[in-house]
Amino acid sequence: MKIDSVSANNRKKVFQIEAEHATYSFPYALLQLRPDSTNRIAEVFPDADLGMEGFTYRLADGEEDTIHIDAVLEYNRDPAYLNSLLLHRLTLEAQKAVESSDVSKRELIRRLGTSASQFYRLLDSTNTSKSVGQMLALLHLLGRDVDVVVSPRSESKARPRRERTRRGTAV
Repeated sequence: MKIDSVSANNRKKVFQIEAEHATYSFPYALLQLRPDSTNRIAEVFPDADLGMEGFTYRLADGEEDTIHIDAVLEYNRDPAYLNSLLLHRLTLEAQKAVESSDVSKRELIRRLGTSASQFYRLLDSTNTSKSVGQMLALLHLLGRDVDVVVSPRSESKARPRRERTRRGTAV
């Protein structure tokens, strides 16, 4: 995902990132090189050296650091990003299972009811067009159980950074 623009909001102590028709925030508190009242952010820009997939900020004293868009997406719990992480993990597990399986690839292809090229796309960790359902079917054929655990997040993680309001009063 490419970053279109980025700005520093010193009042809220966050970066505001515009990327592919969405706006994300990233708090200064997560930075390794943090600005303070004596060493403010002098400049922030999408970094061309990263293919516009990150931004660099420079403090008044000249020190600088770079943040990749993945850190921003993870902090904001972007659904598409989280889905791609899940698919990647399932793909790595499927690759390991295929290597250790006694079932031939040809037999797996037949049992999946798919083509050889589609089977190899399922094993390709860079392929993002596959679905979780396809990966679960493959892992099932390989004798792997996948458990999905759904649990409530702790209260501190469930609340956004700004305070929620109920009927006009802060909670």
